[in-house]
Amino acid sequence: MPKLSDEQQIRQLANLELLARQVVEGFITGLHQSPFHGFSVEFAEHRLYNNGESVKNIDWKLLARTDKLFVKQFEEETNLRCYLLLDTSSSMNYPDKGINKLQFSVYAVASLIYLFKKQRDAFGLCLFSDKIEQISAARSTSKHLFYLYAELEKAYNQPKINAATDITGVLHHVAEEIHQRSMIILFSDMLENGYNEEKLKALFAAIQHLKYNKHEVVIFNVNDRHKELEFNFDNRPHHFVDIESGQQIRVHPGKIREAYRENLDKYRHQLALKCAQYHVDLVDANIHEGYNNILKAYLVKRNSMV
Repeated sequence: MPKLSDEQQIRQLANLELLARQVVEGFITGLHQSPFHGFSVEFAEHRLYNNGESVKNIDWKLLARTDKLFVKQFEEETNLRCYLLLDTSSSMNYPDKGINKLQFSVYAVASLIYLFKKQRDAFGLCLFSDKIEQISAARSTSKHLFYLYAELEKAYNQPKINAATDITGVLHHVAEEIHQRSMIILFSDMLENGYNEEKLKALFAAIQHLKYNKHEVVIFNVNDRHKELEFNFDNRPHHFVDIESGQQIRVHPGKIREAYRENLDKYRHQLALKCAQYHVDLVDANIHEGYNNILKAYLVKRNSMV
């Protein structure tokens, strides 16, 4: 992949921030028109502007609607710490046409970071495949936000080839690394464990490690529902390639669809049961359904913690 110029990097970083802002502000507008309007998304309340005080926190949009000056009155610092764990293994590069799981996750993470910043929550980022590629401290500054956006841009522009996943090892490392109670948010297709009972048990031993240290855990199970879960391929022979191991197989989807769905449903059911047992929020994240459910799931968890 050709190296991007500084100008191109700045332009792409600006585009990522713009997309995140549009996603979050659209979501907040929707919240204010829904039963979820009680969530504290940015500030506690408005109050009338007093002559002579700083204009920094004037709500200019509200001025346009009411012809009155109101100031956003902010709540006290919450000091909630959030760590975003993003699976960058090769299986996240699926599908090869349109937006893939990694790209969707990058946009979702960028949107969450933007929302964290608005709420003055501290945020950190961990990028991993079969090992941790990058992990940051949790901070709430604008400089930190743009640093993490730059790391997300690298992950977006440099997808990994033949990179496996080790969620279990990464979660154990994070549990050892993070000492203050935090919200741990994992974005992954959760395909590392296949349908192996022992691997699933090992995964939840790692999650138990996090829970023992008082962390709250949210898993966004990123997927292409139509292809990966329902296995809706044309009824003709297809050539399938495992993009982590490189293994290949040629098969007619119609001949294995029922068995595939049965095995996958069994695995997903076990995953859901274990998450319920350990009080972990498991959220289905279909890459074709947008980001509102992701932001809402975060707010539900956040409001239960503060």
